[in-house]
Order: sequence, then structure tokens, then C-alpha cells
Amino acid sequence: MPTAARDKPRGLALAFNGQRVTFTVLFSFFWGALLGLGWTSEWWGAVLRFVALGLILMAVFGLFEQWPGRLPRWLPRWVLQVAAVAACVPVVTLAMWIGSTEPGAPPFWEDGERVAGFGTLTGLGVLMSPWVALGALVRQKEALAREQALSLELARSEMERHALDARLGLLQAQVAPHFLFNTLANVQALVDGGSPQASEVLRQLIAYLRAAVPRLDDVATTLGHEVELVRAYLELMRMRMPDRLHYSLHADEAALGLRCPPMTVLTLVENAVRHGIDPGEDGGRIDVDVRREADRCCVTVTDDGRGLRKTDRGLGTGLAALQERLRLLFGESVSLSVRPRGPSGVVAIVQFPARAGAP
Repeated sequence: MPTAARDKPRGLALAFNGQRVTFTVLFSFFWGALLGLGWTSEWWGAVLRFVALGLILMAVFGLFEQWPGRLPRWLPRWVLQVAAVAACVPVVTLAMWIGSTEPGAPPFWEDGERVAGFGTLTGLGVLMSPWVALGALVRQKEALAREQALSLELARSEMERHALDARLGLLQAQVAPHFLFNTLANVQALVDGGSPQASEVLRQLIAYLRAAVPRLDDVATTLGHEVELVRAYLELMRMRMPDRLHYSLHADEAALGLRCPPMTVLTLVENAVRHGIDPGEDGGRIDVDVRREADRCCVTVTDDGRGLRKTDRGLGTGLAALQERLRLLFGESVSLSVRPRGPSGVVAIVQFPARAGAP
């Protein structure tokens, strides 16, 4: 059940809420004070009676706002509330005048001045109370409409957040197998070739996966953690092809605590290894640079490998998924570009807002 519905006041809390009581007292006091100027009896007597009448009518209005629980279709609740308030005015006023008659004194209807006061208060009450009740109903409808609009907006925002989480989770699920299967395929090739480094590479891979896999389901991580994973990944790849892969890794201290989706830097590096360095006979070098530029973060991965081919179309699965994850986290203020590097190789650059505070 939504919080607004669960916390909605009922019973006496609804009939005597602070706004109603304040308005009723001030409104009744004003008219009671105005009416009392023309009374021959005490001024404060008119004020007290008018305030008491207002509070009683407010209680009647609140009572029929909730009771009875169900009404015939032909009887709108607002009609019942207005009619009940108007009908109660003469009854309550009569009870006041009878109750204020001193013991042994003649009935108030035998006193011309008291009858005049009774008629004045009753007439004003019957005339004004239905309009005040209608005004309260209009304000109540407006408040209800605002509350419903707010509830719908909150529900829509919640649905959008769930849809965003689901979409991000789907992209994460696409990225994780893409990286893991490529890495395991590299290990398999090493084992099949009978390399003596297979055992050490597998041990490093297990240690790497133990640190990396728990982070795959996170919505965001930090560039500092990304740099650690990239260093571990490059060490694994260097052990697999020690004479064909060289790398450098630089990260500004100011950038390490910035927020980013998991696998942001790793996707760029893995793409450079897979498409740039690994296919070439001579291998190559990968340079990774992570830096903060004012309110932006820039990640640059450069390789001097095979370079782009004419048959290449778009960003590919890994980079396209990375671009989508960046947009889901940061909006449209992100950019991902891949361009040739002369005389050979590729430069991949990712830029996004510099935001601190990631899990």
C-alpha cells in the first residue's frame, strides 16, 4: 500500500485536523466579534457562541465525510455533508439558548432580545455554513487531486527506476559473459599449446575473477577499482604473450574515486587486446590514461596494433554496451569515440561527468 494511503488520517484525526480547526476558529471568531458589536449582552458571549457553533458544525461535516460507509448512488456524499451542516445550525443554536437560560428564568422565546439574538445567529449560520462547507469540499477536492498527481508521479518515477535497473542489469549480463568467455578462451589456447605458464596464468585468472566477478552486478564502481582490474588483466595477457604485449598504465590520483559503470576501462583495454594486439604477429603496446579534467573524466586507451579495418562497422558489442551503460548512469553528457592512430593502431576515448561516491 502506498505511504500516502497508509498515512491518510481517519476518524477524529480527519475531522479535527489542524488546518480545519484553525480556519474554523478564526472564521467563527471574526464573525462572532462582528456580531457581538450589535448585541446588548456581553460581547464575548457572541464570540464564544459563534466559535462553539463553528466547531460543532465542523465536527458534523467531518462525521458525514466518513459515515455512513456506503451511500445510495443517487445521494452524493457532498450533498449529505452540506445538508447535515445546514440542518444542524438551528438545532445547535436552540440547544445553546436553552442551555444558557438560568434556572427559574422564563424561556428565551418569551424574551424579545434573546429571540432576536437566536434568530440572528441561526439565520447567519444557515446562510453561511453551506457555502463554507462547499468551499471546504472544493479545497479538499483540489488537495486530493494534487495528492493523486503526486502519487502518480512518484509511481511513474519508481517504474522508470525499475525499468532502468532492469535495462542496466541486462547490459551487465551481456558484458560479463563477453569478457569472461574471451578470457577463458585465451587460457584454453595456452593450455592446449602446452605452455609451462598455463598453471601460473590460471592461478592469476582465478585471483582476478575472485576480485572482479562480485563487482559485475554493481550499478557503479570507482575508477580506482577499474584501474586495479585493468592492471590484473594486462598482467594476465602479458603472461600469455610476454614478447608481444607491452603496456603502461597511468591514473591521476584525483580520478581514482570517481564513479563509473563496472568494466568501463576494462572493456576498452580488452577490446584493444582482442582486436589490436592479439591478431598481429608482432603484438604491440597499449597505453592507458585515466585523468580528471575539471568536472569531466577522460579515459584514453591507445594501441599500436592492427588498427581499424574497412569491414569494421560501428562500435561492436562490447563498446556499444559500454556506451549504453554510461548513458544510463550519466545521461546524454557522455561520449565514446574510436578513431585510427597513425601509422597504426586505434585510440579509444571515453568522457563522462566526474562524480564521486560509488559503492
